[in-house]
Amino acid sequence: MRSIVRGFKGSLIRAVANEGLGLPDVLAFWFGEGDEVTPEAVRQAAMDSIGQGETFYSHNLGMPELRQAIADYTLALHPQSAVGLDRIAVTSGGVSALMVAFQALVDAGDEVLLVTPIWPNLMYQPTLMGGVVRTVSLKPNGPPTGGSPDPRGAWRLDLDELLQAITPQTKVLVLNSPNNPSGWTLSRDEQASILARCRETGTWILADEVYERLYFEPSEHPTDHHQAKFNSTACAPSFLDLAGPEDRLMVAHSFSKSFMMTGWRLGWLVLPKGCSEAVGKLIEFNTICAPVFVQRAGRVALAQAEHITPQVVAHLQRCRDRLVTQLQALPRVHVSPAPGGLYAFFRLDGETDSLALAKKLVGEARLGLAPGSAFFPTDQTETAAWLRWCFASQDLSRLDAGVERLSNWLKR
Repeated sequence: MRSIVRGFKGSLIRAVANEGLGLPDVLAFWFGEGDEVTPEAVRQAAMDSIGQGETFYSHNLGMPELRQAIADYTLALHPQSAVGLDRIAVTSGGVSALMVAFQALVDAGDEVLLVTPIWPNLMYQPTLMGGVVRTVSLKPNGPPTGGSPDPRGAWRLDLDELLQAITPQTKVLVLNSPNNPSGWTLSRDEQASILARCRETGTWILADEVYERLYFEPSEHPTDHHQAKFNSTACAPSFLDLAGPEDRLMVAHSFSKSFMMTGWRLGWLVLPKGCSEAVGKLIEFNTICAPVFVQRAGRVALAQAEHITPQVVAHLQRCRDRLVTQLQALPRVHVSPAPGGLYAFFRLDGETDSLALAKKLVGEARLGLAPGSAFFPTDQTETAAWLRWCFASQDLSRLDAGVERLSNWLKR
């Protein structure tokens, strides 16, 4: 067993979830998925495909009709991106898309720069490839440009700090926006500055944009209303709005969040021109291809995107607003509404160990939340008092019940 693998710590989110095993009365909000099943038409497409005997391999890069549908979807959201079928690679989930991207870009010893807090897989995947990970942290309660600090818990980027950290030695810059866990979202102006700097240094950008449709603010991306049939829901700013086909940019996406398809394991990469053949080889070595029946389901999901996704986003915004309003009324709690994503990321005054705190909440309050320390490298302490609450709940009364349990625990 490789020493680097033995050295990886286990999932801290899973460590908290394990505390709740055998406790049937725990209200669990620790994992990053909702509790609503995949839409019926999408499920039926997969069943029809299996019924027709489509149980064989497909092209490494995905079925051409699905790749074309993804390209059309991308162009509708980002008309300036010039994305065609030749720049799309279908993967077995968003995490596979990210792993394939790191395999394509990172050699042993290469510097990989991450903006944290960030989903733990994005810390471990480049390390597995032998990359040297450096980090720049978002600032909790930081002031917006020209504004005053937000005491409720908003996270903000120190753009100058990030630009200075990007050097010719930085092989890959990894950005997750909208962000898991904080909901922080890059502005288009920030993306423009980052892209310009990476062009100067020759740095690749790996943009994890799987939450781009789960966005609750007015859309900043350019829209061609004559072509864009997917614009009835807001869309977070994307590097695809700014980058050209030759830029060193890979964008990772997933069907999991916007289409309620977490268990289907279907995602995709948007690639620069000329990279598809090499990425196809990597997919062959990893998974060979995504299952055909899953790809058929993804095709139907895209065809029904403007029926499915606006309803998902509207419901998530109701969940967010309900939860955040109630959390803000509690003593010791600092939280700000997330502009995107599935999560409320909040801190509790007086706490120093988020993992111990999360385990204590499971045992004493029967409330399951993810510890903030899961989203930072072990040598950082910014998340000592932070917790992540996934608010994607079909029944809003579950959120109410969770807040009541937290409130009662705080009173004790």
